[in-house]
Amino acid sequence: MPKQKIILIGGGGHCISVIDIIEAGKMYSIDGIIDVKEKIGQKVSGYKIIGSDADIPKLAKSGRFFLITVGHIKSNAVRVNLFTILKNLNVKMPVVISPFAAVSKHARIGAGTVVMHHSTINNSAVIGENCIINTGAIIEHNTLIGNHCHISTAAVINGDCVIGDNCFIGSNAVVSNNVTIGSGTLVGAGTVVIRNAEVNMIIAGNPAKFICKR
Repeated sequence: MPKQKIILIGGGGHCISVIDIIEAGKMYSIDGIIDVKEKIGQKVSGYKIIGSDADIPKLAKSGRFFLITVGHIKSNAVRVNLFTILKNLNVKMPVVISPFAAVSKHARIGAGTVVMHHSTINNSAVIGENCIINTGAIIEHNTLIGNHCHISTAAVINGDCVIGDNCFIGSNAVVSNNVTIGSGTLVGAGTVVIRNAEVNMIIAGNPAKFICKR
């Protein structure tokens, strides 16, 4: 079966990591990158920047797949906005999974989500749309991850957890089993979360402590 052509939106650090995943797999071939207008014609890991956000509606008519490769650290606003644009244009946004990830056939993953190298998604986990499951992250059984979340490198979300929409879980953070984290909450790197967290909070530490509202 020939590889499907895919356009990446965002040419920064997250993009180059996603390029590695796509190159390692057999599903997609990168047909160009969207970035700011000033960078058109430049290359990212050998792939040409072919347009800016203004070109998305025109390119959407080509039938190619699209994947958002803008990162999510301080805010996911750009990712959410791009996802809304693409959804309104009815473009195809696949789930892109590293061949080196372990994903249960009983897990469910939403459109536009990327699962990076050496991450694990276990039985009956549900991952929302437009998420980043970053390198080495673990999502255990029966856990629900909302839309537009970033589960950072080596973070561990144990079984039966609920992570709301638009959450950021920092690198090496651990969320204990059966914990709920409200939408919009940021969990700092290395945090150990042993009890529920409300919406739009910043929490950090071991054990996690409230820092401030977002």
